[in-house]
Amino acid sequence: MKSARSIILLTLLGLLFGAGVYRLFQLRFESGDVYPPYSSLRADPLGTMALFEGLNRMPSLEAQRDFSPENRLPEGRATAYLHLAARSLDWSLLPEDLFVQIEAFVIQGGRLVIAFRPEPVKPISIRGTPPTAGPPATKPGQPPSRRKKTTTPEEGPRTISLENRWGVALHHVPLKLGDGDTYEPVAVENVSALPLPEVLDWHSGLVLTNVHRPWQTVYARDSNPVVVERKWGAGSIVIATDSYLLSNEALSQEAHADLLAWLVSPARVIYFDEAHLGLIEAPSVTGLIRQYRLHGVMAALLLLAGLFIWKNSIPFVPPYSLKLPPGYVEGKDNSAGFLNLLRRNLAPADLLKTCFDEWTKSLTQGNPHLIARVDRAQELLEQDRARLARERQPVKVYREIAQALKSRF
Repeated sequence: MKSARSIILLTLLGLLFGAGVYRLFQLRFESGDVYPPYSSLRADPLGTMALFEGLNRMPSLEAQRDFSPENRLPEGRATAYLHLAARSLDWSLLPEDLFVQIEAFVIQGGRLVIAFRPEPVKPISIRGTPPTAGPPATKPGQPPSRRKKTTTPEEGPRTISLENRWGVALHHVPLKLGDGDTYEPVAVENVSALPLPEVLDWHSGLVLTNVHRPWQTVYARDSNPVVVERKWGAGSIVIATDSYLLSNEALSQEAHADLLAWLVSPARVIYFDEAHLGLIEAPSVTGLIRQYRLHGVMAALLLLAGLFIWKNSIPFVPPYSLKLPPGYVEGKDNSAGFLNLLRRNLAPADLLKTCFDEWTKSLTQGNPHLIARVDRAQELLEQDRARLARERQPVKVYREIAQALKSRF
């Protein structure tokens, strides 16, 4: 009864612990703080889930997340691609083939929105110098951990600066530090003829310089553009130096529906780039099962495993019950019979001498011993036989003889 209660108690405690861990992970994933900032899977102020869900609820729009590790953009027609929280250091140099792919996407009718991560001051690279390598191998602005190293044109693809290819450069004008070690946002003004908000709060010190003629300045900080747009073929490119205006916090405090509609229009499908944030959909066993429709095979394997466990735990044939006749006496095995024979034919007083005599026969069968050891064993045996029968200790003398045969003289 005590054992059963202990098992039940341990089972209940294990279930309670598992439920607590599951609830903890559920709360973490619901809030989304396990995901990187500006991810559409994040529901706290630093995420962009509100924008993703809001676009998905529009009857004529469809929002999707891009987790693919391949360096490919979707088909450009009626498609907007949001690349949020980009890093300025990663966009200082890009491979030429990546530029070609982006331009092909835009020419087909796609709209590329590049919004940089808020940088109140100029970021410092790890080595203290601007990076010389190209951006990540999979997505523009990918973190350094996934970046493909290219040091010289001979070792990797040719890299081109953003200014030389598109006619726009990145520069930093630091924000003022306010109370509580936080930077104060600055006001940026709408300098275009577009029906957009006149003034926005800007939380980044990143600005655009050397903007060439094809680009149209939409918002500017003093004389420095912060949001620009360029028509290219059937599509367009938008570059914004701050992603904060698309975050959950910004949408809850001051949502500008006209600005959001302008960013994604005239697209019908909007992709949120999650791969450059480190969120990649790696192939798994479950995914392969769904892809190749192996549900029936897995169900059959589970059924066979269950039958195997059932067969080995519960026998299908009931145990055979043998009815013994009255007065039946159970016999003994060969070991018990041999011990019984020894007890009947060998007196206890002769046990030690018999063992010694049998052992001495082995001396002539290739098991030599020192004469001193044999003499010592013979002496111990004679001393024991000289005692009275009631004073003899055969077990103790047997151990002494065994020790004497192992000792060194």
